[in-house]
Amino acid sequence: MYTFDLLLDKYELFLLVLVRTSGIFLISPFFSSQNVPNIMKAGFSFILSILITLTLDIGPDYLELNFAVLIAKELMVGFIIGFISYAFFSTFYVMGQIIDMKIGFGMINVMDPQHKVQVPLMGNFYYILAFLLLLSINGHHTIINALVDSYEFIPIGKFTIGETSAFMLIDVLSKSFVTGFKLSAPVVVIIFLTDLLLGILSRTIPQMNVFVVGMPLKILIGLIIISVSIPIFYTMATGVFNETIEEIYYFFRSFVKG
Repeated sequence: MYTFDLLLDKYELFLLVLVRTSGIFLISPFFSSQNVPNIMKAGFSFILSILITLTLDIGPDYLELNFAVLIAKELMVGFIIGFISYAFFSTFYVMGQIIDMKIGFGMINVMDPQHKVQVPLMGNFYYILAFLLLLSINGHHTIINALVDSYEFIPIGKFTIGETSAFMLIDVLSKSFVTGFKLSAPVVVIIFLTDLLLGILSRTIPQMNVFVVGMPLKILIGLIIISVSIPIFYTMATGVFNETIEEIYYFFRSFVKG
């Protein structure tokens, strides 16, 4: 009863916290998964908002603004946090797409049950693997901690969309592509050397059909490289996740500086 009485006294604050939390649940890789029932996501978002409302010491300054404006601002903060985490996890799609094109899987796509779209074969494999690693290291807890810390850096009603935020989001997208290319670089280099070797063999042995030999050879070499690199994928995925958290807190700090 005490909890519900306290929520009734702070119902406006609770609604604003719920909006910011819902913004993350709509975009963030783990929380927005289509495999999780919507009723479960709504319930977890509701419970988490109650806990944040009861634990955070937030003054009534936010009541000076129009409530509709406050809702829009809080939703944008949640969207940006979720967008940063989703953009960096898209790194694995970029990585898989590049690998698919190099080893000969470029025309093969599979259905991603999370977003109901077609995605690269190896990209989906790396994304699911990174998703499981995220859960194993309690990465979803870190995202929730970032949500709680966001109220310290960006109080309710204080968010403004400026040039710094726009450039930061563009920089996040560019970093995700660059990181995906870096992660796929070993496969790209080895397949390039394989193409070079096949070119030399075609000159040395004109009777050999390079197109018939080259395609299965590149697939075989690519799968061997992928199999060998699986043990170090944990380190790669952890590095991407750490960069995601650093970028989220950089967004918080840049807002404070701005």
